Amino acid sequence: MKIYTKNGDNGTTRLVDGSCVEKFNPRVEAYGTVDELNSYLGQLKNELAALKLVSSQNVVHKIQHKLFVIGSLLATEKKETFEMLPQVSETDAQFLEKEIDLLTTELQPLKNFILPAGHPASVTAHIARTLCRRSERRSAEISAKDSRLSPALIYLNRLSDYLFTLARFINLKTHTQEILWDKSE
Repeated sequence: MKIYTKNGDNGTTRLVDGSCVEKFNPRVEAYGTVDELNSYLGQLKNELAALKLVSSQNVVHKIQHKLFVIGSLLATEKKETFEMLPQVSETDAQFLEKEIDLLTTELQPLKNFILPAGHPASVTAHIARTLCRRSERRSAEISAKDSRLSPALIYLNRLSDYLFTLARFINLKTHTQEILWDKSE
């Protein structure tokens, strides 16, 4: 099988359900942004492995698989196809909440805003967090018209919280000081 098909040379692409849409279609933008996030999570997973933060590495690995599910749901308009795909559930968001709670037990309570800075792996987590927020915004545009995507939207919202917490956790584990936002600068 060739990797190039030349089918998209005219500025269109096919969704999972076979629908042909322009490459700037909001669904394409949404699942493309989720794919971008997933790529950054691959980098983050490598950095977690180098730091021997295996538990967090395993969580990120699981998240990557769930993002593929979300991407396929975003890339599907037709009800029949949508219902045949793996889904995102309330349990998936609850998994992230439990992981956030677990990481938070070791962190100092936040009393100020912090800058996205610190250890390089923490910065990668912050970049992934901002990509997650963009994924959430793009997905919200689709979800406003397609309520079947509500669980995916909730998952992305929780995922950005997880990535923020993970960034702080990485700084803690690497003994890297968080940088507080100085309002006077």
